[in-house]
Amino acid sequence: MQILNKNKLKAALNKLAETADVFVPAARGENSGFYSWKTFDQEKDELMLEALNVYLPPKNVLFPQTERMYSFQEEGSGVVIKESFEDSSPTVIFGARACDVAAIDCFDDVFLTRGYEDTFYKSRRDNTTIIANACYQPGPNCFCASMGVNPTDPATADIIIRDTGEDYVWEARTEKGTALTQKIADLLENKEVKIPELQAFSKNVEYDGVAAKLKGMFEHPIWDKLSEACQTCGICTYVCPSCYCFDIQVKSFGEEGYRFRCYDSCMYREYSQMAGGHNPREDAKERFRNRFLHKLEFFQERYGKPLCVGCGRCIVACPAGISITEIIKEIKEA
Repeated sequence: MQILNKNKLKAALNKLAETADVFVPAARGENSGFYSWKTFDQEKDELMLEALNVYLPPKNVLFPQTERMYSFQEEGSGVVIKESFEDSSPTVIFGARACDVAAIDCFDDVFLTRGYEDTFYKSRRDNTTIIANACYQPGPNCFCASMGVNPTDPATADIIIRDTGEDYVWEARTEKGTALTQKIADLLENKEVKIPELQAFSKNVEYDGVAAKLKGMFEHPIWDKLSEACQTCGICTYVCPSCYCFDIQVKSFGEEGYRFRCYDSCMYREYSQMAGGHNPREDAKERFRNRFLHKLEFFQERYGKPLCVGCGRCIVACPAGISITEIIKEIKEA
């Protein structure tokens, strides 16, 4: 086995950061998320590789909260595209949990399949190496296994690290992973260590059959009950690692400007409002229903898997105490 001793972790991150922008799970003030190692403050920030999930997922690395798309210039009665802002910088996501890797797989489905490739996403994705941190001790709100995610073996990761206490087992899985491993080869050693055993989940839910059942539940009165507490604040969509709703806006300065896209939320009334003023999801119940139908039925029908990866962030963050696992249970029982 290849082993990275934890005493050499920061040296490894420094070496990787010489040729790529490395994003690590960290606490920064009252927030936690994936931050660039280049901006890591040794005195104020705290590396959180031993925690379960940080508050914000790593989706912002591949799908930034705000990103420029292209700039333009008016010429006569037409418009000329001046520059397109695809980002092909080498990037490493270090320490993503299996649920977040599964969420990136969902992004790949949306932005890279079905005959269309989003060039902005593809450029980042092609140049990003994912180092997954295998999970062996699920938290009280973790239920990834119930949603088809293997917490100890995220299949699409380029490298998997396994925490044994004093060391990380380092396992390269792809060509990108092997190439990255070579950069820190002098920090790795070969020895045999005991791999931890996966502990039992305290939160479980039976998802099988939910997508099929939801097909006939669009007008079911259960949505009145389930949505009653929802404040449509949208926090669930922002902390969710697999939500990808966005809006496209323009900034113009005289005859030139640029277009950019930014996160949006299906929980907001304006998201579905049409130019003429009509809104097919005017009520909070309709927006609530749409979100959970998308997570549990629509995505399953289109891509063969749910859009929920069982990370539990929305359960923790919801100010109204709404839990997607309880929603699944009530749908099963309805």
